[in-house]
Amino acid sequence: MRTMIGRLLARHVYVRTVGLSLATLAFSIGGLLAQETGSRRPNILFCLSDDQSYPHASAYGEPVIKTPVFDRVAREGVLFTQAYCAAPSCTPSRSAILTGQDIWRLGQGGQLFGTLPAEYPVYTDLLAASDYFVGYSAKGWAPGSVQAGGRTSNPAGPSFKSFEEFFGKVPEGKPWCFWFGSRDPHRGYRKGSGIRSGMDPSKVNVPDVFPDTPEVRSDICDYFFEIQRFDQQIGEMLKRIEQAGQLDNTLVVITSDNGMPFPRAKANLYDLGSRMPLAIRWPKRVPGGRTVDDFVNLTDLAPTFLEAAGLTPPEAMTGRSLLDLLTSKESGNVEPDRDAVFTGRERHAWCRINGKGYPARMLRTRDFLYIRNYEPDRWPAGTHRIKTNEGHYGDIDASPTKNAMLEQKDVNARLFGRAFGKRPREELYDCREDPFQMRNLASSPECKAIIAKLSDRLTEYLKATGDPRETAGESPWDAWEYHGRKNWPILPEPTSDTDPTRTKTLE
Repeated sequence: MRTMIGRLLARHVYVRTVGLSLATLAFSIGGLLAQETGSRRPNILFCLSDDQSYPHASAYGEPVIKTPVFDRVAREGVLFTQAYCAAPSCTPSRSAILTGQDIWRLGQGGQLFGTLPAEYPVYTDLLAASDYFVGYSAKGWAPGSVQAGGRTSNPAGPSFKSFEEFFGKVPEGKPWCFWFGSRDPHRGYRKGSGIRSGMDPSKVNVPDVFPDTPEVRSDICDYFFEIQRFDQQIGEMLKRIEQAGQLDNTLVVITSDNGMPFPRAKANLYDLGSRMPLAIRWPKRVPGGRTVDDFVNLTDLAPTFLEAAGLTPPEAMTGRSLLDLLTSKESGNVEPDRDAVFTGRERHAWCRINGKGYPARMLRTRDFLYIRNYEPDRWPAGTHRIKTNEGHYGDIDASPTKNAMLEQKDVNARLFGRAFGKRPREELYDCREDPFQMRNLASSPECKAIIAKLSDRLTEYLKATGDPRETAGESPWDAWEYHGRKNWPILPEPTSDTDPTRTKTLE
């Protein structure tokens, strides 16, 4: 049996040789299987929150938040504890979910406010071509330009005002696939909404990366409030499906695109930015009541949907179908080779001179998080100009928590430096002892062998999957069009740096 790296290398070579014909071949073969399965093909309800981190659902033990629908799906299906997005940023994460590919393989689809070129097949199109009724509501593939990639419609499918409208138009007896892309819990929030709803801020588990203040606790409650609203909306959809007698043969997936919109979370490769809630339910084929600790990536969803529908996933997909794992009766660590996950990021917001991004890649294992920052001289949170206030650390969403950290940067210099300051080329964290990844061990002599092993494994994977930063030593992301607001003008490169965090680096 080939290793995971070997399989990926074979895929990469094949993709470069054959191109898009592989998608056509995969569909042709899978179409025959789909015809055989007929009415057994499941409906697919994919529910995606916007900026929600693990473990922010009550099924994971979070004491303040209440998510009964997520909990039901987890209880009657499978709850995942080690699920990760392909990028901690909306657009590239959604590109990866739709294509089943790592972001560095997707050209302009690998950055925020980019485009997803039509040359990359998406599972929604493959299902539609296989006689599925496909659609989405609210936030599909976004933000960015659909047209710039040569597409005429959103990659998530045809747009509907609501699930109710979509469901009412599904032809009799036809399987369907629906993408519910909530805009919750993306900012902005109604300040104080969480506490007004009855949440007790004193019971909030404040991550170690934030100052523990009343403002921060209230901000987290507001974030929780919107997650609960997302949960309620899913409940309404499940009720409608159940009334139609279709729930048992509906594959329900609930997850998020990237981490919470707080400092050192969203747009970061630490767990608060990349580790996702994930629950999957399909009573007809998936034994319920299980918790699975295998490492999975949201790129695994596209091949899962296709395989569940009787189609053969295109070889271009670097994600691995979860179907065998889901249909197993085992809990815990089910598939031994799912022992790590790889993710990355490129340009997020336009918050550096000339729109430069902050490229980085990471390898997460059960014990360690290893991060490689390709441009350590750049500011990971975006640049801040003291005189003009331009940029203002634009990779961090505006929030009461961000304001509190800026106002207290002298009092809480350690927290401020980790969220806003520069970072070294390599970062290593012991996730067993340091779950919020606060103490960088990369410079520790005792960790030299660990660093070398993880670095080699990351490089091997990136080369096998065709990452230009490893195969070509460069990247075109900074030069590609940014189809969004540009907070920084196009200016000559600065000759000096006056940022107040200049001397701050990770310990």
